[in-house]
Amino acid sequence: MESSRPCAAYLRFLNLLEALRGDPQTPHLETSERVLLEMLTLRWHSGRRVTVLEAMNSGVGGMSPSTVHRRIKSLKAAGMLQAVHDGTDSRTKYLIPTEAALAYFERMGDCLLRTQRTA
Repeated sequence: MESSRPCAAYLRFLNLLEALRGDPQTPHLETSERVLLEMLTLRWHSGRRVTVLEAMNSGVGGMSPSTVHRRIKSLKAAGMLQAVHDGTDSRTKYLIPTEAALAYFERMGDCLLRTQRTA
């Protein structure tokens, strides 16, 4: 396969991601945790805050609300998410990525950039 084709670049990217996920310094995330974290971080990055309740009812990745809630708890325990209260209503918690989550995405972005440099 020609190494400059988009397919080859994508396959190199997947190989780098797989190697990175095997690195002990990269947090191990279940697929459902990764999908949830990506959705929450994308919304946060675009300036939209997501409440715990909104996340639970989002249907992200085809997950039920109870599954999303369990994944939120595991991501919080792993230090990838935090829930913060809105200043006006102490019952409302917003989910935001932590520095560890942003570092995780930085590593994923580095993989993408390495793929572009080797194309």
